[in-house]
Amino acid sequence: MRNVGLDLSSSALRFLSRLLNARRRELGTRWRRLPPDRQALLVLAHLRCGHTYAQLAAGFGVGTSTVARYVAEAVEVLAALAPDLATAIRAAARKAFVILDGTLPPIDRVAADRPYHSGKHKKHGMNVQVIADPFGRLLWASAALPGAVHDIHAARTHGIIDALAEAGVRCWADKAYQGAGGTVRVPYRGRWEKLSAGQQAVNRSHAKIRALGEQAMATLKAWRLLRKPQCSTTRITALVHAALTLHLNTSR
Repeated sequence: MRNVGLDLSSSALRFLSRLLNARRRELGTRWRRLPPDRQALLVLAHLRCGHTYAQLAAGFGVGTSTVARYVAEAVEVLAALAPDLATAIRAAARKAFVILDGTLPPIDRVAADRPYHSGKHKKHGMNVQVIADPFGRLLWASAALPGAVHDIHAARTHGIIDALAEAGVRCWADKAYQGAGGTVRVPYRGRWEKLSAGQQAVNRSHAKIRALGEQAMATLKAWRLLRKPQCSTTRITALVHAALTLHLNTSR
């Protein structure tokens, strides 16, 4: 797929094409302007590269309203296949531990939109919780909450902390999850010079483990549309879950 400017394996195109073809058979669709493989290519160009509807309409020879319908349909199909938390926890139970962290896809908002402003990141966005395996591979991503929601509150809202504890899955997280309890491990708090040598050693080891979680964040951010979504906040969850489905089913 590099010849069309997409840094994705052809498996992503084949996977989405199969889903769209099945969707058309389910709906009894007889004819459309673009066949399933071309619709899949259009959608991947939008999600991965951030091409606008107008750019895609011109490139694929269809109207912008058709592009919008094609994208919405594909995102819906993909998002429906994203694993829920229970499924992710079952996968996590086979790992030595997992890494929990939050990411903030930024959005355009004015200063008055306080529910979307993250004090931690100093910008407006949506809070998405991410679980990664010990190698930093993405296992699960949550629904998006307003950016003002703190990471620990978001984790509790989604039931992540309780689910990990019930399954006995050890979890490493940063200071934003202080007080989470259960199986969540966080670094020691306090100024570095006031920590004991043992506490400093623990925090260094802890930081090395958590750093691997950045790879999971990079996996989501590789989808350019999620770097700064230009859509309604209500659609961001579907976009995140669509990207998660594509990653889990087509990554090598």
